Amino acid sequence: MQDYSALVTGGAQGIGLAISSTLVNAGMQVLLLDRDAKAGKEALAALGERAHFLRGDVADEATLRKAVVSASKLGKGLHAVVSNTGISIVKPPTKLTLKEWNRVLAVNLTSAFLLAKYAAPKLARNGGAMLLIASSRALQSEPNWEAYGASKGGLVALTHALAMSLGPQVRVNCISPGWIATDAWQRSDRRRVPKLSDEDRAQHPVGRVGKPEDIAALAGFLLSAEAGFITGQNHVVDGGMTRKMIYV
Repeated sequence: MQDYSALVTGGAQGIGLAISSTLVNAGMQVLLLDRDAKAGKEALAALGERAHFLRGDVADEATLRKAVVSASKLGKGLHAVVSNTGISIVKPPTKLTLKEWNRVLAVNLTSAFLLAKYAAPKLARNGGAMLLIASSRALQSEPNWEAYGASKGGLVALTHALAMSLGPQVRVNCISPGWIATDAWQRSDRRRVPKLSDEDRAQHPVGRVGKPEDIAALAGFLLSAEAGFITGQNHVVDGGMTRKMIYV
């Protein structure tokens, strides 16, 4: 991936920033697409000259097209796209408005499809890869997360659909994070030391809550040539929680 470029949506904070950092450290030119200008400015200062920032809303098709074109002009051309941006609106299904439902799906799911639509030809030229960030909530639920869960479940299905349509030139994979404490990866005025209890840690089979670095490490691998035989897969990174039986 050395000297090629990558596009990371929601790349200025949280998991997206950790992934951006990993790709910069791998020698890539990385374009961070994010709505938060302050977070973007801080991310550029932290990541150095290989990082680039574009402010925009992933629900806007023209913005995504512009981001793909801009990223493609960096380095030796576009090699990796990460659809990471996600929002949630937690309400009972009887209270969730259609406008709210559509907004969550536009940001979380439709944006990933549009990224693939515009990035696929450029990725194919370089034998590149695409990565979608879903959630363990695609597989299990708490009450009142319908829009978020549906959008993340859609990403898992979109992953294997795109892998079939874009292969063999482009590989497409998905990561479904569980509980990831992103507090330390926010912009400076929101940055915190995560407040985690012993109970929070103990309920995970690995004995701790996840970190953005856990997701970024796998992302870097899946986008690299070393993962050349992996496509269409959903990789759950949740400390074992979705494999845990719970009896009351």
